[in-house]
Amino acid sequence: MASSAGPEIERLVTLLAKIPGLGRRSARRAALALLKRRDQLLVPLADALSEAARLVQTCEECGSLDTQNPCAICADWSRDDALICVVEDVGALWAMERAAAFRGRYHVLSGLLSALEGVGPEALRVDDLMERAARDHTSEVILALPATVDGQTTAHYLAERLAACNVSVSMMARGVPVGGELDWLDDGTIAHAIRARRPA
Repeated sequence: MASSAGPEIERLVTLLAKIPGLGRRSARRAALALLKRRDQLLVPLADALSEAARLVQTCEECGSLDTQNPCAICADWSRDDALICVVEDVGALWAMERAAAFRGRYHVLSGLLSALEGVGPEALRVDDLMERAARDHTSEVILALPATVDGQTTAHYLAERLAACNVSVSMMARGVPVGGELDWLDDGTIAHAIRARRPA
């Protein structure tokens, strides 16, 4: 960007460019749109970001994001405590909720095992999952992880660990395409995959 744009605009573009899916060029366009519509977009967005930074927290039970702790899903007593659905991240949890096919509890791993990136079990919320799965009322753990190499590696590792917890372990059916991420799938595909899950 030209130096005449000023350091404040450059900082805005730099920060926007860090958002997944936005490159430098898209970030410049977004910054320009925000600045042109300051009262309608920029100021409300700044307020929303400030409020989210102040109020949103990580649920101590499942690892989701909410303004309350435990989150609204964990606090919902109408959900089935016997079922735990394990997802990679909060985006995958939101995708599952959009499909409205699962009425149990969730567990957000906060990532996947990855030898290439040096991510081991200690970097994920695996021990928390084992504690939850060992509770008397848990009967099934559903591994709703991506059909990628890292996703399947993580699923196999978790299935082995969960074998000692006396629970049924299942994986989502292959309605989820190989290489597919839950957050990018349509609701019908997610709903079919959760209904047609199979043993791990």
